Amino acid sequence: MAYTSQPAAFAPNNFQTELTNCCDDMSICCLGFICPPILGCMIASDMNECCLCGSAWPMRSVYRTKYNIPGSMLDDYCVSMFCGPCATCQLRRDIKIRKSTGQF
Repeated sequence: MAYTSQPAAFAPNNFQTELTNCCDDMSICCLGFICPPILGCMIASDMNECCLCGSAWPMRSVYRTKYNIPGSMLDDYCVSMFCGPCATCQLRRDIKIRKSTGQF
């Protein structure tokens, strides 16, 4: 039996929302800009990680790798350093959407 395509789990994926779509979910947006550590702890909790790792760039890399989202560790570092609140909000929105669709 010959396989001609990759399983869907390994097909390239993307984040569910863009980095700058903070207003797509105002509750996440407000929390991400007013108190990002709380949002980071929510992300870490969802991913069964230490609360202190929630909004760090390695967490974004782990998530991106798990869901086969294109990018690199350098991309994750730059996005997290220069657009930290937006990156944290994007990651939380993505987790929320994947949970609602049963992909998380």
